Amino acid sequence: MEIEPLKMTPVQMHAQSHIGENEQPEPPKSFGEFLKDALKATNDLQIHSEQMNLAMAAGRIEDISQVMVASQKAEIAIQLALQLRNRAVSAYQEVMRMQV
Repeated sequence: MEIEPLKMTPVQMHAQSHIGENEQPEPPKSFGEFLKDALKATNDLQIHSEQMNLAMAAGRIEDISQVMVASQKAEIAIQLALQLRNRAVSAYQEVMRMQV
């Protein structure tokens, strides 16, 4: 009687997971993409704030708190973008001052 060796083949998972263990992670964003997305979000907040102001002026919005919240969100986002720009310019200037 001859004994044959086991033929082991790799097992692949075909079921879908509900907790995400077989999902492929998305590749990390580059700094430029992250910056572009952040500036787009800031621009969207500013546009939404302007639309809310126009709607309030036209009488379509009765609750002024919605307009004020949208306006403050846009203002804070713009201030953050300006501070980031100022820090980036400051870091660039400091690197340029370095002696090699």
